[in-house]
Amino acid sequence: MKSTFRTVAAAALLAGTAFTPALAQSAPGYVDPSHYDILNGPTGYEAGNILVHLSVIGVLPEDVNSHVNVHNGPTLSGYNVHASDGISPELDASYFITKNLSLQLIAATSRHTLSINNGGVAETLGSAWVLPPTLTAQWHFPQIGIIRPYIGAGITVAFFYGVSPKDGDALGLRTAVGPAADIGFDVPLSGNWTANVDVKQMFLPVSARIDHGAVRANDGLDPTVVGFGVGYKF
Repeated sequence: MKSTFRTVAAAALLAGTAFTPALAQSAPGYVDPSHYDILNGPTGYEAGNILVHLSVIGVLPEDVNSHVNVHNGPTLSGYNVHASDGISPELDASYFITKNLSLQLIAATSRHTLSINNGGVAETLGSAWVLPPTLTAQWHFPQIGIIRPYIGAGITVAFFYGVSPKDGDALGLRTAVGPAADIGFDVPLSGNWTANVDVKQMFLPVSARIDHGAVRANDGLDPTVVGFGVGYKF
């Protein structure tokens, strides 16, 4: 896998750490880091809370280990698959089982252009919308300063729809299923409102059928999803 996930996650967490001295003790819900208790400290949440986020996300496909082959034939040397980046709104909801453990379900959809590359020459296949509902279990660490950090792991099911082949050629995409991981943090604002930064890595092997299956393409889509939004706790 490319280093996108690690790079973006590290940048997001460093940005969050930088907020703490900037807002200091006047920030809502500030917790003194000198008294940090990683085992029993407050997370800002209680069992039964529901946290809803509305975010803008960037969907950045990794295109890992892609290849193209003729049906019942050999893999075509030098050919690989590329999916364009996408941007969309995202809505997610988390239910807190305990103050530390929550279950989160996300809903978002983004449009991507698909192409086959051969030696740097790209041929567009068409475009498609993807709907990847993702369920994760998240562990929320005790709040440190103004940061409420968490990590999570779960599963993604990606459905493709609105497929628009170029020049009328047949293009089919199979539903993909794979694991997902995420890392992020919330920052208390006013009342029950928070700001949120979240980075997810999804692992999605995708198969495409071109010209009624005469040509087949496989791609480790593996998108990194970076989100910035606001949340409200019920």
